[in-house]
Amino acid sequence: MTADKPFTQKIALITGAASGIGRATASRFAALGAAVIVCDVDEKGGAETVRLLQKTGAVAHFADCDVADAGAVAQLHDEIVSRFGRLDCAVNNAGIGGPWERFESYPHDGWERVLAVNLSGVFYCMQEQIKRMADSSGAIVNVSSIAGKRGLPNQAAYTASKHGVIGLTRVAAQEAARYNIRVNAVCPVYTHTPLFEPLIAGNPRRAEKMMERIPMRRFAQPQEIADTVIWLCSEQSGFITGQALNVDGGMTV
Repeated sequence: MTADKPFTQKIALITGAASGIGRATASRFAALGAAVIVCDVDEKGGAETVRLLQKTGAVAHFADCDVADAGAVAQLHDEIVSRFGRLDCAVNNAGIGGPWERFESYPHDGWERVLAVNLSGVFYCMQEQIKRMADSSGAIVNVSSIAGKRGLPNQAAYTASKHGVIGLTRVAAQEAARYNIRVNAVCPVYTHTPLFEPLIAGNPRRAEKMMERIPMRRFAQPQEIADTVIWLCSEQSGFITGQALNVDGGMTV
């Protein structure tokens, strides 16, 4: 470990790492010396993330895993420990947006899928991560959203799931502290990612209205969220756990 590579000899797992915040976070971990497990159901995007990391000389491995499948999640973590020996940092970022629909007509299948990926997926992953970190300490960061702090109209399932992620973060932080495992969450504002871009594509008025709610008058960049995640996994935040940190340009103040 050196000052410019503080995560050297660390093993980091990032779910939803095929693009957006996940890819930016994987890249940041790799640049700081970590061996990175890139997890996603998007094999093509995940392979591209791995290629980009390996191009810089980093150790990177792709794992195809649907986080909504508890058995697959357990197998993923078994394979990580078998291959790398341990797990030091985990970023539970995998998520979907779901239907954009009014509450009274929100489709039940959309509700169930969003909760399965965004909430149950985080729960399953944290269960396995805490088991693997219990003997050696670690840091877990869950990616929630400003939707975890306030309601977003026409996004019932997404809002409920992201509120739930913050609740799980707080419970896990209290229980895992005895093992010297820190558990935190980040709550990004609208960020330029493949999940967000379709919401504003071809609709500049919608983008303008969304931006007007942010005091800094712009959307976030994936790297800004990644930098916050890295800090929460670093020694610089060694006495911080159970927090849901807004990265929102002032929107929720």
